[in-house]
Amino acid sequence: MQIRVTVLATAALLFLATFAASARSTVPPQAVAGSQPPRPGGWTLPENAADEKNPFAGDPKAVEAGKTLFKKHCQRCHGPGGKGDGPDADPDNQGDMDLTVARRAARNPDGVVFYKAWNGRAKPKMPAVKDDMSKEQLWQIVSYVQTLRQKS
Repeated sequence: MQIRVTVLATAALLFLATFAASARSTVPPQAVAGSQPPRPGGWTLPENAADEKNPFAGDPKAVEAGKTLFKKHCQRCHGPGGKGDGPDADPDNQGDMDLTVARRAARNPDGVVFYKAWNGRAKPKMPAVKDDMSKEQLWQIVSYVQTLRQKS
């Protein structure tokens, strides 16, 4: 009887020790310095993304520069008119790639659009541009992309 109690007590202690160790090793992503938790849809956005303002808003020269950059970096997937119909577009996700839908404007202000492109995502694929261009260039693209939205 005493052996059975000792075995059960030892098993219980091992279980509790294992549980405590696994709980301690599970660190939430936001607790890791400099990391951001992924958002719905696989996007990694800072908490204040929606509040971030485009430094080139309303600048026609920035829109023109953004159009040129869009053709070079974005058109192959998003298409010439931003409808998600470029030659490298994913036909299964064309709706997500269409930048002309006006109803998305409210949930995708300039800062959100900026960080979606800056950080990219794995699936559906959106390559991150942070290694290919400056923040100023991406803000110019955002300025251009906002002109593609259909008026509702």
